[in-house]
Amino acid sequence: MSDSETPAPESACEQIPAEAPPASPAKATITYDDFCKLDLRVGKIVEVADHPNADKLLVLQVDLGNEKRQLLAGIKQYYSHESLLGRNIIVVANLAPRKMRGLESQGMLIAASTDDEKSDVVILTTEKDTPPGATCS
Repeated sequence: MSDSETPAPESACEQIPAEAPPASPAKATITYDDFCKLDLRVGKIVEVADHPNADKLLVLQVDLGNEKRQLLAGIKQYYSHESLLGRNIIVVANLAPRKMRGLESQGMLIAASTDDEKSDVVILTTEKDTPPGATCS
């Protein structure tokens, strides 16, 4: 074997790891007090509808335990209505309401995406059945 050749790994433990996808740039650091300002709650999706004026938005009615809220989410291409109904999600409950294409969104669901292109979006949920309104910390 010449000096330019590398020997093959002798076991699976020595496998060369696959290249990790590039990480998204980090946002500015916040303080613990900033984080504590977020009101993260478990919400249960009780209704799902298409937004009448937007191709990518779904209109979700979410039970937060003591109230129902309307959330607008750009997840139409990733989730069917049926797959969302009854699902527990994590909601930013104290986000200021915002009009989007004529309808008001009264919070935001938390989701992860694999890259900046959002080729895959995953809604964050609870591992166990958790009642609507439960706080997240």
